[in-house]
Amino acid sequence: MKRRVVITACSAITPIGYGKDDIVASLRQGRSGVKPLRDDGLLNRHIHSQVFGTVDYEIDYGFKRTHRKTMGPVAYYACQVAKDVLERSGLDQEFITSGRLGVAFGSTHGSPTVQREIYKTFFQELETKFASIGAVDYLRSMVHTTAVNITRMFGITGRVIASSTACTTSSQAIGFGYEMVKYGMQDAMLCGGADEYDTTTVAVFDNLLACSTAYNETPHCTPRPFDSGRDGLVVGEGGGAVLLEEYESAKRRGATILGEVIGFACNNNGGDLILPNLDGITTTLRLALKDAGITPGEVDFVSAHATATKMGDVIESQAIAAVYGDNGPFVSGLKSYMGHTMGTCGVIETILTLYMMEQGFVAPTLNLENVDERCSMLRHVQEITPATIGIGAIQNFAFGGVNTCLLVKNSTAMGN
Repeated sequence: MKRRVVITACSAITPIGYGKDDIVASLRQGRSGVKPLRDDGLLNRHIHSQVFGTVDYEIDYGFKRTHRKTMGPVAYYACQVAKDVLERSGLDQEFITSGRLGVAFGSTHGSPTVQREIYKTFFQELETKFASIGAVDYLRSMVHTTAVNITRMFGITGRVIASSTACTTSSQAIGFGYEMVKYGMQDAMLCGGADEYDTTTVAVFDNLLACSTAYNETPHCTPRPFDSGRDGLVVGEGGGAVLLEEYESAKRRGATILGEVIGFACNNNGGDLILPNLDGITTTLRLALKDAGITPGEVDFVSAHATATKMGDVIESQAIAAVYGDNGPFVSGLKSYMGHTMGTCGVIETILTLYMMEQGFVAPTLNLENVDERCSMLRHVQEITPATIGIGAIQNFAFGGVNTCLLVKNSTAMGN
């Protein structure tokens, strides 16, 4: 039997704020979180792009030393948002540790900061080669460090899914968590993703000529999704988490319901590992609608992947138009505020969509001044727009040809 799946808590650490009030204020005020690239003494002089979506405020983590020792920066983000979510959920410790709660959480590649320190040792003299590698460095750096540090810190004994599919990492985590609860494999899932500040990620995209370089002196002016003056993506950092629960259980215990996940789809283009694919993306969007059992006309808002790359925005625009037709839903590119937070973008964009649902507005795509003619068929939002978002679609696409789409319903539109 299929079960309804609701979101009962969320938290996000982003370049535009930590917590709902800060984030919503940034959206309403058009405040960018893109800053100059920090000098890490390693790669900066070789990188053309000198901008980054940066978390530039202090966070009081308060983690015990026994937990900190297996955590790199990415796990700090992950465990903090997980802590927030569990505290806000109202779940008791007995449930959290019962095996009925699972974790679906990931990052793009674990902790590159820690990995870099490990790799450095292989260039030292033979006799000191391994001296600085700590006993727990692998645990701090490994690709599933976010998921397992969460389970360790909170004693979670249910299923663990450690997604790592670049830009679809956390949207996959939410989707897979939704399926776990929907089909009765778990009663609740803690889902999300995190990625840390890392210039090697910037270097990779820079070498692919995919990064923004024209706005190094004015970081707040980039990225520019759908704009004719866009020149590439901006790498960012952060963390986000949502708690998914079976609806009847959440209702019985009096949980606050923020929204309902009603559909999810994930597929692969089956071809090129870098270039976006119109057929693949279009199929994903339609599969999500089918999973939700709704028509395109019922979707009020699309959170576009919208990385501000030359062809990515065009292909995505074509896919949205093909699925939703003329006078379709409002479309915004939320990466315009904070850059591309890599494995975290899906969960952060889901949380921002929940905030806009609650407060009755759609945030515009920042820096969208002159819409590219090839993207002009959409209902772009260029200023704060009061709106009732009954259903929102969050779509993300990743290197490797992985495509995802989540459909979330406003809690006030759920019914019983």
